[in-house]
Amino acid sequence: MELAARFGYGARGFVYLSAGLIILLSSADLVDGAVGTRGAIAWLGIQPLGRAWLFLLGVGLTAFLSWRVMQSVFDADHEGRSWQGVNTRISQAFSGLGYGFLAISAFSLLIHTPPDPALAEAQDGVDQARRVLSLPLGNWLLVGIGLCIGGVGVANVVKAWREDFTEYLSCSVDLCRRVAPLARIGYMARGLAWLPLSALVIAAGLHAEAAQVTGFGGALDAVDRQVAGPWLLGAGALGFIAFGVFSFVEARFRRIRPPREIVSA
Repeated sequence: MELAARFGYGARGFVYLSAGLIILLSSADLVDGAVGTRGAIAWLGIQPLGRAWLFLLGVGLTAFLSWRVMQSVFDADHEGRSWQGVNTRISQAFSGLGYGFLAISAFSLLIHTPPDPALAEAQDGVDQARRVLSLPLGNWLLVGIGLCIGGVGVANVVKAWREDFTEYLSCSVDLCRRVAPLARIGYMARGLAWLPLSALVIAAGLHAEAAQVTGFGGALDAVDRQVAGPWLLGAGALGFIAFGVFSFVEARFRRIRPPREIVSA
């Protein structure tokens, strides 16, 4: 379980580090189009040894999903059943679902890797919006999805301010003090990055126009086109990189404990 968790944190760090680097290059007009985590995985797939990267990331993200299951279902972090503990475990469960979908994306890209990851990500967003709009009250469902995306962003921003990120690290006090800002910057960047996509999805629902929806990278491109957009995009990219680096720190120093049921057995 410990090996799977550490491998999973490393895989998460590699995905965010890759996404941050691509966004940074996009803000400097060195590559065409920013991408999110899914787009970053697809971008890795078209690089040399791409299939090897995809396979390793798929395995690593699956390992991270298994660790999230141990945390949320079996309470590996010993959060307990208090309101705060249950809320933390629910967040870990939804996080696990997200990384599970990323793992599926990595394995599916072994079969077909799009030549333009940014364009494929944007088209996927439009297709999903059309499916939602085709349902009864689909426009309001799309608005609800947009609000949920915004809620995820706000939750990450709140976590950046309130969370003690050194609580689960088994490193020296000095090292913990040095790496904690990486986590705060990373969660802040993740949270703020979700808000443009939330606004686009809500607008698409209100106007019943699927074409207004895009992928995560497309939402970042919309920010890039605004006044001071490249600077904002560059700052967000550095935040993603910080989150990736902190994930590597967690891969090394995260305290991995067995659930209470295993301890008592």
